Amino acid sequence: MNNINCLVVEGNITREPNFRTSPNGFPICKIPIAVNHYYKKAASGEYENEVSYFDVETFGKLAEICAKFSQKGRGLSVVGRLKQNRWKTAEGKNTSRVTIIAEKIEFKQRFNKAEAQSDESEAASAENESAAEEATAKALAEAACQVETENGEEAVF
Repeated sequence: MNNINCLVVEGNITREPNFRTSPNGFPICKIPIAVNHYYKKAASGEYENEVSYFDVETFGKLAEICAKFSQKGRGLSVVGRLKQNRWKTAEGKNTSRVTIIAEKIEFKQRFNKAEAQSDESEAASAENESAAEEATAKALAEAACQVETENGEEAVF
């Protein structure tokens, strides 16, 4: 019986992504994200902000796309699985780290004050840009559906 290992996380990119290629030329992109959780304390009634930090790893074509579109501060949604890496330090101490292996990533729309104050003439130029955005979205969707697994086999979702 297979166990279930699936999660959905939404957060913001905390630093520029780390893009590299493996020794055999396989693209890998590591994206550090912060996830905020707001809750109300029962005792005091005050709201508390809890921040968790995670490393998201992408591989193959998805890694190349993430390296191109990931910027610090940009929001993203990740569908993936958890992976625990274990190793021994030079002192012989057992150490581990849990990362998120992304199977699908959706980038949140960028927003700034200048965009909020745009006029109708800019809206007309946005229609022309929608075709380019549509092509980008298609490429992201195709990359999300064709991820190579760690042993080099291609998995289609």
